[in-house]
Amino acid sequence: MLLTSRRLRAAMLATAAATLLASAPPRPEPLGIGDPLFPHLGNPGYDVLSYDIAFVYGGSNTKPLQAITKIAARTTSRLERINLDFTHGSVKDVEVNGAEAAFTTVGEDLVLSPARPVDAGRRLSITVTHTSDPNGPKGAGGWVRTTDGLAMANQADAGHRVFPCNDHPADKALFTFRVTAPSNLTAVANGLLKGRTATGANTTWLYRTSHPMATELAQVSIGPSTVIDRAGPHGLPLRDVVPTADRTLLEPWLKRTPGHIEWMESKVGRYPFETYGVLVAGADTGFELETQTLSLFERSLFTSRDREKWYVDSIMVHELAHQWFGDSVTPRAWADLWLNEGHATWYEAVYAEEHDKKSLEQRMRLAYTRSDGWRESGGPPAAPKPAAAGKQLGLFRPIVYNGSALVLYALRQEIGTSAFDLLERTWVSRHRDANASTADFIRLASQVSGRDLSTFLKAWLYGAKTPSMPGHPDWRSDAPKAERAGKKAEQKAEKRV
Repeated sequence: MLLTSRRLRAAMLATAAATLLASAPPRPEPLGIGDPLFPHLGNPGYDVLSYDIAFVYGGSNTKPLQAITKIAARTTSRLERINLDFTHGSVKDVEVNGAEAAFTTVGEDLVLSPARPVDAGRRLSITVTHTSDPNGPKGAGGWVRTTDGLAMANQADAGHRVFPCNDHPADKALFTFRVTAPSNLTAVANGLLKGRTATGANTTWLYRTSHPMATELAQVSIGPSTVIDRAGPHGLPLRDVVPTADRTLLEPWLKRTPGHIEWMESKVGRYPFETYGVLVAGADTGFELETQTLSLFERSLFTSRDREKWYVDSIMVHELAHQWFGDSVTPRAWADLWLNEGHATWYEAVYAEEHDKKSLEQRMRLAYTRSDGWRESGGPPAAPKPAAAGKQLGLFRPIVYNGSALVLYALRQEIGTSAFDLLERTWVSRHRDANASTADFIRLASQVSGRDLSTFLKAWLYGAKTPSMPGHPDWRSDAPKAERAGKKAEQKAEKRV
């Protein structure tokens, strides 16, 4: 069939347009790595190696901070567009591999369009000049306004409310923080202080981590604080950060940390990081948080008269235990959260038994009576129900605390104390500075015990009903009462995260 010149030209234009459309990169859209509990967290196509984040704090905790986030990564696939998790801040400009890049925001993603695609297996350098706004929705996480400054609480999905990142614990990276603030204030962050420079009325503080870290564990605190240094076991540098006015008041609690570390080391081995300390914030968060190397605590935990000494002590141990379970060994997916909270609750309870005669067996028996109710309201330990949209703390239900510690109690009953203790030590040493999953734990438990524990542990971790407790065939779950207790507990925020 012959075509007229006009028809021929139109056909050629249509063909060219179709070719361009087919070869054009997909429209910008929010991406994720497929986590069932947080489907839009994380981004495919690259692995972050390090973050270098600079904040400038002007002295007011209600005004946005000026910030620059530099990301060093390696691509795992060819990228025509690059997605970062970021929201609640404005972006001024972006560079990719030293060249200016176009950008847009879609949902809670910052989507970058580099001048040319980046092939797989290449180094990737990203610089984002942006603001970081502390005026986010209450309870949404990110910056926490204290009575006299700021701190961070990024768990579970709020790191990207503070800085552009790949905001999923599966992508751990090294961190450097450069915090500029008025010289009458103190800035602290994860890791060790590497330098401090005064320029005019401001001081810039430089901190760097020695071990990779998940974005949800990042911590920066700014305020009129005092840093108290002391030595821990085998010379470990400890630093506590407290409101200056409370230094004397808090010292009886702060000086307990070396003993807590010694006790944890006797259970699971050497402390896994370069430093540790307690950050006391004048804020009502409703929780305590295991930010890496510097755990965040509410001031009221230590000053409230209705808190018994054993309880405060055990909560301090809970957050310390997370440095091994959750921080050093980090979950591969959010459904693996029980590995964090179950272990931290376990050592919290064991410490209370050994030091304050609070019976572990009685605590576990009570948990058993409520376990079926917790499973019904929140899902089983390793398959928790998603939190309501915008309420990430709803994920932290009783089933991932005492309900998951109950799994560990059942495992110890099944394989014996010696094998259980060896499993715990092997777990934290084998997966140090890495990510691990529930399947990894089941596999290692089977190896250490010398028998296949997959059927046993899957029933405890994924079952809708709580299995029979080894050694305690008389234990029963009070389902109606347990259900009411579970729902009531779920309405209240846990005091430790």
